[in-house]
Amino acid sequence: MSQSLVDDRAEAALGLARPVGDGTPAEPGRPAGIRRVLRFLLRRPGLLLSAVVIVLVVLAAFWPDLFTSQDPLKGVPSQNFRGPSGSHWFGTDELGRDVFSRVVHGAQLSLKATLIAVLVAFVVGGLLGAVAGFVGRWVDDVLMRFVDVLLAIPALFLSLALVTALGYGTVKVAVAVGIASVASFARVARAEVLRVRQAVFVEASRSCGARWYSVLGRHVLPNAAGPVMVLATLDFGSSILAVSALSFLGYGAPPPAPEWGTLISDGRNYLANAWWLTALPGLAIAATVLAANRIARALDGEWARQR
Repeated sequence: MSQSLVDDRAEAALGLARPVGDGTPAEPGRPAGIRRVLRFLLRRPGLLLSAVVIVLVVLAAFWPDLFTSQDPLKGVPSQNFRGPSGSHWFGTDELGRDVFSRVVHGAQLSLKATLIAVLVAFVVGGLLGAVAGFVGRWVDDVLMRFVDVLLAIPALFLSLALVTALGYGTVKVAVAVGIASVASFARVARAEVLRVRQAVFVEASRSCGARWYSVLGRHVLPNAAGPVMVLATLDFGSSILAVSALSFLGYGAPPPAPEWGTLISDGRNYLANAWWLTALPGLAIAATVLAANRIARALDGEWARQR
């Protein structure tokens, strides 16, 4: 009997194959799903605004020329310390460089580091949690004690220690931030795997002779991934703050790279006469973090409603 036939029989037993989501059949046709998403967003203006902010940040990261044509590294000394105006939306810095252009181009570096950090935390933490929850016994004990050690260290301090050992640079900062977030992903993944592992449809699959890797890949992981994905969305905002904090301390890309944290660090020396050098890049960071957290809360509520 083939492995696929065994899995199909397991799913057919008492209709036990559990779909990811609320269990309602998908509507035939993409337009109906798109309309449902649009109605969902229009009823929640705050969520819609958050989605627009995230879309703008992503566009700025991949296509900065859509927003500005000015060179973020080239300055005009005669136009230094110009306040926000129609020609320079975010003003200019001490070298006459356009701050808005530097914020837009800095989104690429900051978003790149954030995505790497979230990916590292998601893959490593999710793998640790899935193995601990599915295998159990002494493997669970060993892995969870390692996770407890990570949880005992504040995330920012752990990131500082790791980036000091790895060296300076955007990618190394991202890896350090990602490793510091592994523990929370491992905890959530383990809890979800433990919950799904005891479900009736998983037991039915095992009783029909399905291999352990088939049970894990076809039944456990797809149904345990929802909360971990929500945590990844929530960790997106936290990772932006952590990456910006390390860049602020000088661990990110070397000058004149316009990372968001570096922009705030460079502008703090001119707060008395050029407040926009720190306030406006800080506003961009705050808006991105708040938007990501709002989307994460919406996804968390939707997932909790469907469970």
